Formats: sequence, C-alpha cells, structure tokens
Amino acid sequence: MKDKIKQDIYAVFEELVKISRFLFENPEIGYQEFKAAEILGESLKKHGFKVEKGVCAIPTAFRAVYGGKKEGPRVAFLCEYDALPGIGHGCGHNLIAAMGLGAGIGLRAVIDELGGSIVVMGTPAEETSGAKVSLVEGGFFEDVDLAMMAHPGPSTQESGPSLALNALQFEFTGKAAHAAEAPEKGINALNAVIQLFNGINALRQHVPGDVRIHGVITEGGKAANIVPDYTTAQFYIRAAKRQRRDEVTEKVVACARGAAMMTGVKMKFSNFEISYDDLKTNSIMSDLFTVNLKELGEKEVRKGQLVAASLDMGNVSQVVPSIHPWIGLGNLDLVLHTQEFADTTITKRGEEAIFKGACAMAMTAYDIIASKEIMERIKKEFTKK
Repeated sequence: MKDKIKQDIYAVFEELVKISRFLFENPEIGYQEFKAAEILGESLKKHGFKVEKGVCAIPTAFRAVYGGKKEGPRVAFLCEYDALPGIGHGCGHNLIAAMGLGAGIGLRAVIDELGGSIVVMGTPAEETSGAKVSLVEGGFFEDVDLAMMAHPGPSTQESGPSLALNALQFEFTGKAAHAAEAPEKGINALNAVIQLFNGINALRQHVPGDVRIHGVITEGGKAANIVPDYTTAQFYIRAAKRQRRDEVTEKVVACARGAAMMTGVKMKFSNFEISYDDLKTNSIMSDLFTVNLKELGEKEVRKGQLVAASLDMGNVSQVVPSIHPWIGLGNLDLVLHTQEFADTTITKRGEEAIFKGACAMAMTAYDIIASKEIMERIKKEFTKK
C-alpha cells in the first residue's frame, strides 16, 4: 500500500509544485490568504474531499475531510500558507501547504481499504496570531486522533520541542506638559517604558537559559518638547514550557507595575497576539516518520533540537498526538525568514522536499492506522505526557 501512496503522490506531483509556486508568486500575509485557501480548497475538492470554508469564523481557514469506508483513526495533515511582509515565503509555507495537500491525496489512495478518515486543515497566520490556537479552542481537533505537518529547513531533523510564547503589550498613561517651561506639571509615560526595559534587563540575570524576553517601544511620545503622556511597548516572552513562560510573564508584569509606581503613571497590559504553547512531540510518531523518510532516500536525519522559536502547532500538540519534523533543503547556511530561503523553495531542492514530506507523512499515517497496537502506544505516550 505504501507503493500505492507514493504512486498517487507522484501522479499529482506537478500539481503540487504548481500550487507551491503559485503561493510563492502570490504571497499573502496572515488572515489575508484568500488566493491560497481557494487554490488549496479547489484542489482538495477535485480529489474527492468535502471542503468546508471559513471554519471557526476565520475566512481563510478550511477543513477538508475524506471519510473511508471502514472505521478507524482520523488523521489530520495541517497546511500553512501565510507569508512574511516584504519577504514572501521566507519560512517556506508554500512548501508546507503543498506537503500537507500531497499527504492527504496520497493517503486517500488507500484509506477506503485501510479504514479511518483524513482531514486536511488549512491553518492561516502561523507567523502572527496563529489560527491553530483558535481551531483548537473551537473544538476542531476534538474528533482527530493524530496530527502532523512538515516544515522545510536548512537540514532534515526529527520533530523536537519549541518555545511557548506570550505576546504582551504594555500601555502607560501620564500627563502632557511643556518639557522646558513646566516639566514639573507633567507625568512622563516614556520614563515608565524606560524603567520597564531596565527592570526586564535586570530580570534576565535570574531566569533559566531557555527563557527569551525581547521587545520594542511602539509609541514613545509625540515631540521632544512635550512630556510624553502615552507610551506603549510590546514584548515576546518565551520559555521551553508553558508553565515557565507563565511564571516569567508574571515577573515581567511585576516589572511594569513597578515602573508605573516609580513614575506615577497608570499602566494596563494585554495580549497583542495569541499565546503559543510548547510543542510536545510524540516520539512514536516521530520515529515512524524518520523510518519512512529514510526509506524515501533521506540519508541524514538529525535528532530533534529545541526550536528557538514558537509555533502554534504547540497548541495542537497539547490536545492530540502530534509531530512537526523538518525537511532539509540541502544548504546548512540557509536562514529562515530571508529572501534566500524563499527563493530556495522554488528550486529542485524545494520540489524534492514536497515529495518527501508528503510521502513520509502519508506513509506514517498508514503505519499507524494499520496497527491498533501502534495507535494504542501513541495514545498511551500522549496521556502520560
């Protein structure tokens, strides 16, 4: 049956490459991916999937389902397709979309005989307020037994952990005054932001090595001769586990409260983007994926490393067994979120990644559905974690 999977993916390979290139040539930022969602949805319809558009009240999200003729696990392949402002597909989401699409089409070739069902989920805006979080909270993974996606990268790596993330905005409100004539009548909101940065810089000495806190002043005042009465700053707070992320977040908020007290301003804070949880890789699924990838000719698969970034796939992994492996593009010097990386996605290396990623995901899903014992081991590990 695995040969059948590979044959069917190879049969639509030109279509997958064409779609990947279309996304490359028509980059759309998060929640604006109307062309991407349309072309992916139409392809899935053509291949027998029932497509629901605009799921979870997100216009560019979709859920495509193909139900087999026998009972069995439901597998979700996740597609990302948002681009980066000014760069385009510098994170290779055009390849991710093609791989997820190809995996769904490939598994469909055997699902009637094998049992189970397939979901191809369109998940917008991974780079900002990732839709996977909303889809999880909206219950769209409640009937899913396992989920997977594959991401292009400089090297091929097993699925590993990622950093949990909180995105906080702090607003400070003071009182304007002439900065030279009557500075004593003003309350300087910019001083509060500066003290917040100083407090966070001191805090960095006393947090574990996996913690990352980085931010910018998004509004610092209107003119040098006016005491700033309103300022804002935004911070990303990351850690290897969401519990530690939340503990550090409390300390950062305490820094903001202290800055407000020191300067006499009013302070409020909020999330300016959705929070991401850490990725919990299911090792059994990951090992199966690696075996299948090697069967497809991949010579070196590196051990999964902590991704020093944050993924909304982390939220999915909290509710369903998941993997997020990396397919190498053959250049260890490549850097994500660059024009060079985007350009590499439409080379021969990028095309090879589509085929390998799609086949390996579909073949891994086959291994799991075909063995109740493997499925039970996956569930047991997930419950234990």
